[in-house]
Amino acid sequence: MAEIDDAIDRADQEHFTRQPPKTLKGRINFLVKQLKTTRAVAAELGISQRSVERYRTGERRHPPQAIADRIDAAVRQRWQPQVRKRRRKQAATTRGITVETRARFGYTAPVGTTDDGRFRRLTVHLPPPYAQRLFDAREAGSSDREMRAIIAEGFKDVYFQDGGARALGLSDVTLNDIDYLDLDY
Repeated sequence: MAEIDDAIDRADQEHFTRQPPKTLKGRINFLVKQLKTTRAVAAELGISQRSVERYRTGERRHPPQAIADRIDAAVRQRWQPQVRKRRRKQAATTRGITVETRARFGYTAPVGTTDDGRFRRLTVHLPPPYAQRLFDAREAGSSDREMRAIIAEGFKDVYFQDGGARALGLSDVTLNDIDYLDLDY
């Protein structure tokens, strides 16, 4: 499961300044404009070039659901890249990232304290360095586990240790059994 990737994609889409084209014809024309040829669009969507041409002219208006989903995903992936890039840069340099999750947190603590993992619902604002590390890890193709570790480290520093004011003996925090995870930046 790529829960972190999905959460970043959702956060990207929440901040579009304009909505992507709604009609099938508009979406196909947008993809043709981006990819330059109907052949490239067909290859991206996994359909025939003739089908792309039919959708583009309006000869066919209702693709099967699986193809409609692929068209939607391809459009959203390419829609407003500068807006997404600007939002990520702001998060990584000045604003940080807010993580809301319900997950089981486990941690290693000193003797005499409880280290039993339990479900917690947390909304924590992580500082910009964690956002930068998360975006860099995603760009480098890191696994979901590696991105979870970045978020868990941020939770350890910000939530559990309160910036060094408490729980100083806490060493490792893990993020397990994610019920849901949502990001905002």
